[in-house]
Amino acid sequence: MDDFPPTILPPMIAVSGAGDDPLSRRAWPEPAHPYRSPFVRDIGRILHAKAFRRLAGKTQVFTRRSEESDHSRSRLTHTLEVAQIARTAAATLGLNAALAEALALVHDIGHPPFGHAGEKALDSALRTHGLGFDHNLHALRIVTSFEERYAAFRGLNLTLAVREGIIKHSRDYPAANYPELSEYFLDLRPPLEAQLIDLADEIAYLAADFEDGLAAGVLELTQVIDQVPLFARFYAEARAQFPAAESRLLTNEALKQVLNALVTDLMREVTRQVRSQQIETLDDLRRAPHRLAHLSEPMEAQRKEAKSFLFAHLYLSPALEAEHAHAEEVVRMLFAAWTENPELLPFDHQARVAEEGAPRAVADYIAGMTDNYIEQAWLNYRESSKISWE
Repeated sequence: MDDFPPTILPPMIAVSGAGDDPLSRRAWPEPAHPYRSPFVRDIGRILHAKAFRRLAGKTQVFTRRSEESDHSRSRLTHTLEVAQIARTAAATLGLNAALAEALALVHDIGHPPFGHAGEKALDSALRTHGLGFDHNLHALRIVTSFEERYAAFRGLNLTLAVREGIIKHSRDYPAANYPELSEYFLDLRPPLEAQLIDLADEIAYLAADFEDGLAAGVLELTQVIDQVPLFARFYAEARAQFPAAESRLLTNEALKQVLNALVTDLMREVTRQVRSQQIETLDDLRRAPHRLAHLSEPMEAQRKEAKSFLFAHLYLSPALEAEHAHAEEVVRMLFAAWTENPELLPFDHQARVAEEGAPRAVADYIAGMTDNYIEQAWLNYRESSKISWE
């Protein structure tokens, strides 16, 4: 492996993207484009979707309430960073880079406002009605139904490969429990282009959350150096190379090398797994006993150590505790109010109540909101309720 990169995987492992490939099929048949491949067209459709644009107003870690800086990641900027990693890794490995990029761009499109706190609150509210919220399944609903841009069909009419990847990039769904997803090969592994997305996501937010947490003053640099060996090693190398540089710039240099080390390790390990299991074709890969996209054991241990630090000192920190509590209150209050009084919903969402019930229709409405939109809806509801009480 000393010649890495580049290391090219057997060519038949990649999703071809050819017009006659079943994975290029769309639910509504369309004529081929003269110079754009099916997955390049999917990239364009995702980029132009309203749900994609709304990611700019959704929390990654910091809301605008807790962090005044305009430089903290949103769901959108995080998504673009994931796309860069996924596209680079796929291209280096000889996979279909356009498919990997499309999947990276769409991987977070189903997330509700307020980050993981908002998702947790929405899922908890739905569970009181025997339902649940899964952002992968919600993303599929967005691209197959909720987006309205075309006269000929609802949704974005994305290829089968992208729809399968939306569902399966981060977890497996038992076929017996999800008969409605039967067209997505639930008994088979997803293509490597899809498998890469979960790791690209992990790698992107690991480095980004250290940067944003340090910039916000929630994390202390000395603490990170003392407790996160993966970062400390590269920070020491940067300081030795640039002894006169500011700590902020040394941090940037260290995080750049953290990213590089993680992505390189991922590609090395994927290559090792393919070779050791003698995978030659996409069909071989789909029938492999486990997913092949993961880090080596030593690097995975370091990643988990770094992520545990972020959970203890950033995600669950007292600095963000009030934000999480506020997010849960807003989601819980509006969900209860609109479920009990669905006539308060916009007309198009009221129409879904008859089809799917008020809890699911309300959850779909909330999940599509940006942080600012749901904050305003919450304030408006509180004000109207106050007036009615008086």
